[in-house]
Amino acid sequence: MKTEDYHQPLLAGNTYHLFSRAVGAEKLFKDEENYFFFLRKLKQHTDCVCQFYTYSLLPNHFHLLARIKTAEEIVLAFQQVKKKQFDEKLHVLSDFIMERFSNLLNSYTKAFNKRNNRKGALFIDYIKRSLAKEDTDFATFIWYVHKNAVHHGYTKSIGDWKFDSYQSLLSERSTNLLRKEVIDFFGNKEQYIYFHRQPVHLKNDIIDL
Repeated sequence: MKTEDYHQPLLAGNTYHLFSRAVGAEKLFKDEENYFFFLRKLKQHTDCVCQFYTYSLLPNHFHLLARIKTAEEIVLAFQQVKKKQFDEKLHVLSDFIMERFSNLLNSYTKAFNKRNNRKGALFIDYIKRSLAKEDTDFATFIWYVHKNAVHHGYTKSIGDWKFDSYQSLLSERSTNLLRKEVIDFFGNKEQYIYFHRQPVHLKNDIIDL
């Protein structure tokens, strides 16, 4: 099953559920543009090291299901970004991968603070990560990400939240998500939809979808 750790390295070729949240009672996203801006920053900073199966952005936290690219692809990205050759005696690929995510959070925080006239940290000081070792882990993470808005009471049905990947994976529009891989995992779109009809447990209630 999945291994949860705040500090396990992100390794080439693996798939991880990634999670982070705002410090204290802060909000990460105050309006629609914040959500879209974060997605643009996500692509800008991490596109060279990973691709995403799913995502969910909620007002005070986010979830991502990411597949880290191959070692060969990441070495090439390192050399393009750093403008120097990769030396395995001096450099660690997992550090470079994590650096891309750190740059994402720092860049977003800087822009968010400027726009909202605030100072200081916006995110907790780590990204929680869980490794998907088995197909069951992969399915569980897809479900967990897409049911999150319902779980937290923002919508009543999976697919109604504007800032997650559920509908994008059903769409025919161009996407950076690994849409084909997700749909093929379930067999077809109908099975993908059926999988998401399981009940979502709330704090004090259950909604049958």
